[in-house]
Amino acid sequence: MKSLYILFFVALASFQVSGQTAEKIKWHTMEEALTLNAASPRKILLDVYTDWCGFCKRMDAETFNHPTIAKYINQNFYAVKFNAESSTPIIYDGHTYTNPGNGGMRRSTDHFDRALGVSGYPTIAYINSDLKIIGIVPGFYTAVNIEPLLHFIAEEKYLTIGFEEYEKTFQGELNKK
Repeated sequence: MKSLYILFFVALASFQVSGQTAEKIKWHTMEEALTLNAASPRKILLDVYTDWCGFCKRMDAETFNHPTIAKYINQNFYAVKFNAESSTPIIYDGHTYTNPGNGGMRRSTDHFDRALGVSGYPTIAYINSDLKIIGIVPGFYTAVNIEPLLHFIAEEKYLTIGFEEYEKTFQGELNKK
């Protein structure tokens, strides 16, 4: 019985240590990402969310917290979290975008998400290092589903091939074939 307790505590301790060392995404504000991009160009992954969006919370917990996904995003993108209902102004491409409040409506969205063409949450906007929008991708993605998309964007495969064709041959860490 004593050995069972020891085994349990060793397993628990190793789980806690591995949980503590898992890589997390380094989230930036848009202003920080633009400043970083000016010094060292890199694509921007813009996670457009709202506080009330259940799938947004699930994507944070399951997809963005996956160590393989977090590591890849940190290495290849400046990651930005953007609350579409925030009152913080966003300066992008020479324009300042604000949330007008729509006469005090509780859930008024920012003009920036409208300018991007966001129609639902979660949505990810991919922006190249020249600050041009590559694509707007709405919906919830699991870690396995988002991995090929991240590679497709980061490796600029979209310049030569369609995503569906790319996905057929994609060999990632999470979907070993």
